[in-house]
Amino acid sequence: MSTTSARTPNGINVWMLAARPRTLWAAVAPVVLGTAIALANGVFHAAAAVCALLCAILIQVATNYSNDYHDFVKGADADGRKGPMRATQAGLVSPGSMRVAAILTFGVAFILGLYLVYRGGWPILAIGVLSIISGIWYTAGRYSLAYLGIADAFVLIFFGPVAVGGTYFVQALSIEASVVLAGVGPGALAVGILLVNNIRDINEDRAAGKHTLIVRIGRDAGVNLYAAMFVVAGVLPLLLVTAAGAPIGVLAACLVPIFGRAAVRRVRREDAAAELNGMLAKTSQLLFVYCLVLSAGWFIG
Repeated sequence: MSTTSARTPNGINVWMLAARPRTLWAAVAPVVLGTAIALANGVFHAAAAVCALLCAILIQVATNYSNDYHDFVKGADADGRKGPMRATQAGLVSPGSMRVAAILTFGVAFILGLYLVYRGGWPILAIGVLSIISGIWYTAGRYSLAYLGIADAFVLIFFGPVAVGGTYFVQALSIEASVVLAGVGPGALAVGILLVNNIRDINEDRAAGKHTLIVRIGRDAGVNLYAAMFVVAGVLPLLLVTAAGAPIGVLAACLVPIFGRAAVRRVRREDAAAELNGMLAKTSQLLFVYCLVLSAGWFIG
């Protein structure tokens, strides 16, 4: 067996690659936070929590499959791209198979979500449908979110207040302002993940006519915005305590974004794909740690 073939993923590994595991922390972290707040407030519901987690992961995986397909069809994934290998572009999966995989994964997420709709009613149905539409619309169509440069706003909303608040609501069957506000922190860090991804791909995206926010505002402004996302996440716990009556223990989460300073410096000065991919992974890890610390703070309070 040649070295090249030995390193080429196949079977289930191809689909794992296409699912982009590093991005899944953005889906898992806000669900963990919403569930932790529900547990701290005495309204934890195990079945709803597990179902919300599965739906979040499946929608993210389906979105990644959809992106893999649509970016290839539109020519955004060309040979020599800086990011991790894309299954369709690499010829590991046919475009038709990737499209079917995205549809099926979205479908499974919708079916599982019916239990959450049963518990939470039409608000959860609306959130679920809008989440799936946003996942498809991210790169599908002539006026897709990523190609218009407005995907960052949707990431902030759906990976932040919607994910945290929705997870809490399907367990408590009620909502609190502090829970929705708590979602802004993970939402901001999820935007940070997207910004690093698009900073890395700025030249390829510009050539393909993919007008991401980074393409529109430029690399330097994009790095400044990336730094601002850590500031937002760091300030949020103060607002939770002073304006929303959250437990004082959540202030510990103010410390986590400080570790993002090194990532900002690296992104600002480095252009190598390996370095930027590493900072994307680090931002994902910081997002998860941030949510864990914020979750623990609700119990310490």
